[in-house]
Amino acid sequence: MRLFRAREAFRGYVQGDEFEPSVDGITLVQQYIEAPEPFITRVEFVGGEFLYAVRVDTGQGFELCPADACRVDDAFCPTSESDDGLFQIVKGFEHPLLERYRDFLSKNGIHIAGIEFILDQDGVAFTYDVNTNTNYNSDAERKSNLYGMRAIASYLGEELVRLTNPG
Repeated sequence: MRLFRAREAFRGYVQGDEFEPSVDGITLVQQYIEAPEPFITRVEFVGGEFLYAVRVDTGQGFELCPADACRVDDAFCPTSESDDGLFQIVKGFEHPLLERYRDFLSKNGIHIAGIEFILDQDGVAFTYDVNTNTNYNSDAERKSNLYGMRAIASYLGEELVRLTNPG
């Protein structure tokens, strides 16, 4: 991922020797959203219901994978200098988007997901990612005593009972 602040810099990169085409030949270009504070929010859903929100520090870049496996090497996935780390579960999180996300997931038959959004300088929310193969950050979960995998296990157990004992 690269950030270009000017079209000329982007054009120079794409037309230059440093350009790295993707394996599948598709290059994704996204508009950069300038946030008032360096963070994005990721909201986790299990069973179509809101589980928790995570505040993700973007101060050191946008390699935002929450999984512990992503934290193996600072060169590939930098960690924060603060004691709080890159990921903090937000207690009592509320936002009007939650209902819209719940609706979206329901209408599309998605039961487990992490959805990411960012607020711009004017407070306008931009949803930019829906992860249906979600990961969780064990340090953030331990600090908040909320656990995504436990919620998934419980949900799947309930689904198994429902499917094996109809009516």
